[in-house]
Amino acid sequence: MRRRSADGHAPAAFLWQALILIAVLAGGAALVFNTLDNLAARGISSGFGFLDDAAGFGVTMSLIPFDETASFARAFVVGLLNTLLVSVLGVALATVLGVAVGLARLSPNWLLARIAGAYVETLRNIPLLLQIFFWYFAVLRTLPAPRGSYALGEVAFLNNRGLYLAWPEAAAGWALAIGLCAAVAVAWSLRRGRRGPAAGAALVTLAALGWVFSAAAWERPQLAGFNFTGGVTLIPEFVALVVALSTYTAAFIAEIVRAGVQAVPKGQVEAADALGLNPAQKLRFVIAPQALRVIVPPLTSQYLNLTKNSSLAAAIAYPDLVSVFAGTVLNITGQAIEVIAITMAVYLSISLGIAALMGGYNRAFALRGAAS
Repeated sequence: MRRRSADGHAPAAFLWQALILIAVLAGGAALVFNTLDNLAARGISSGFGFLDDAAGFGVTMSLIPFDETASFARAFVVGLLNTLLVSVLGVALATVLGVAVGLARLSPNWLLARIAGAYVETLRNIPLLLQIFFWYFAVLRTLPAPRGSYALGEVAFLNNRGLYLAWPEAAAGWALAIGLCAAVAVAWSLRRGRRGPAAGAALVTLAALGWVFSAAAWERPQLAGFNFTGGVTLIPEFVALVVALSTYTAAFIAEIVRAGVQAVPKGQVEAADALGLNPAQKLRFVIAPQALRVIVPPLTSQYLNLTKNSSLAAAIAYPDLVSVFAGTVLNITGQAIEVIAITMAVYLSISLGIAALMGGYNRAFALRGAAS
């Protein structure tokens, strides 16, 4: 009787779902047609043909050549590359700093644990936008002029115009890149052979050799007149944004790492102590493999947050995707729908890509842990 009643309600349920779907499609169609009518009434043409027009503006930082004669499409690429650069560097720095602070919170050293705790509680409770303003206006903008720069040897100079770093010339850069790739390959092969310390030693040795052999061909910044020339220049907006994003996100990663380590059963740690493992071995072979199963899922959320929070760069005029494309290009062309749609699609694609990579790593790590 119950099955017959359920079957009797099936057509009604299907009918309601079809009606809801039709209503949603009708609402979407009405929105599209109404938008097109409003654009036509205001004389605004739709489409993506504007991307081929000359931009007519410049940017303060670009990883590829760009000037006023370049197209809006190239301006989009400039903003996208700047966004990706900030996101990648921010994720790397936040991960390293967050892991260090998270482990420091678990340290038996009372002072170290309290300092790490103060760092976490302070930075994660201050809005990120205020932290960006702090690093940009209160720190970097108050630095001395180029003639009074803070110097780190002859390879780095910091002043109110940015951070100037030594940079390898083309030949040296390729040699260094090849050396680092070879070091990673050797280290990976040795690691697969279960010789972890040897892999680390090979990596450091080859990287150091690549650095030494290419040192003579590095282009160092030099003070010429009122500013530095040579090397690579990181504008203050870029430095402030990377520092704020990485330190802010590191506070949340630290708590994730601390929770992951504390989630490891106490018996596992005691067994490692009974086997005579030193702290480094205990962390590497016992604690880290089990803690990662807890750490990776929330860590993915922090990577996504950092990438999306990079859009706050517009507040200090760093030329990211939002500032260049969804800001300047939108104001010049008036193609609000197309520009905003492209910008949203880019952030959605980046976020889905990060989620897919981290999800794949999490699944592979879970399968490896289950197999062992």
